Amino acid sequence: MKKFFWWCAGADDTILEKCSKSEHVKYAGIGATVLFTGLLASISGAYALHTVFDTLPVAIAFGLLWGAVIFNLDRFIVSTLRKEGKFWKELLQVTPRILLALVLAVVISKPLELKIFDKEIQAILKEKQAELAIQHKALVGKQFAEVDSVKSEIAAIRQEVDAKLQERNKLYDIVAAEADGTGGTGKIGKGPIYDEKKRQYDKVDEELKLLQADAQARILLKEQRIADLMKQYDETVAEGQESFSNYDGLMARINALDELPWLPVFFITLLFICLETAPIFTKLISNKGPYDDILKGVEHERTTQEMQRVAERQKQYDTRQMVAEAKFSSRTDYEIDAKREEERIKSDAHLEVVRESAAVWKERKLKDISRSPDTAADILNDGEENGYYKW
Repeated sequence: MKKFFWWCAGADDTILEKCSKSEHVKYAGIGATVLFTGLLASISGAYALHTVFDTLPVAIAFGLLWGAVIFNLDRFIVSTLRKEGKFWKELLQVTPRILLALVLAVVISKPLELKIFDKEIQAILKEKQAELAIQHKALVGKQFAEVDSVKSEIAAIRQEVDAKLQERNKLYDIVAAEADGTGGTGKIGKGPIYDEKKRQYDKVDEELKLLQADAQARILLKEQRIADLMKQYDETVAEGQESFSNYDGLMARINALDELPWLPVFFITLLFICLETAPIFTKLISNKGPYDDILKGVEHERTTQEMQRVAERQKQYDTRQMVAEAKFSSRTDYEIDAKREEERIKSDAHLEVVRESAAVWKERKLKDISRSPDTAADILNDGEENGYYKW
């Protein structure tokens, strides 16, 4: 277990074996802090995902992944923090990680805060649901009021038709009474008075027919409006039921958590900030020990060895470069000497050819002179003109 905690702290066990027991305990404590921070992150991440998706296997898998990420990050930071006895320099080195720890602490603490204050959050959610119910009821009441208004308009149209119908029926009774002599003038038959009453009746009857046709069309439109309003009412009721049933998600819980007193929530967040930054501050406030000195010496030795290897490789490269340059220079000198020798040989050969040509020409001309003295004078003149002889 001790070596496992050393591994969690990112320490070199071969170096720690050479150190005192106090160093063993110190790095075992740092490793345990890193491990428990990762476990806490796993629990928080699993609960957060279970709150959202309500799926236990997925929540557990995500929690393990989240905890592994936090564990690996803390282990990396702790293992790369070198103790040199300069607190402010080391603090500056881990400042980005501390800022990240603040963010992670808030992320990790929120799900557990939701669980800790679950009863208070449920009470706030019920209040919110009641408010939504009241708002929904008011909205539905407005829709019903509009339906009643449309029904009242339909009733007014029908009353108008009934009034016109009663007027026509009344005129019909008057015309019938005038015709059979039971009313009006009291004379049986269709006289001028009857014709006048009949025209009034026909006019009102025509108005009634037009009014009935118009009223039927208007009533159909009003009934369609009622059907649309009832459809909207059903949709509103369904949306209200869905909102009531869904007003229990993660965002609703977080909003309800924000309405609680800030001090208890702040202290829980502060607790998680301390837990999240614990591995860093544990390493930061620990004293510089033998492990750090040995580790610094080992790293310096390896760095020196690597620098020596680099220098040797550079020296080998320089040697190969010098040899290549020497070979190139020797080849250049050889080619220059060869070129000079070639030019000298060509020059000697050319001179020899010229001499041989002059000897042949001399011999031929001497033969010509021996054969004819005039030819000798011509040759001499020829030689003077061509510059062969200079006196």
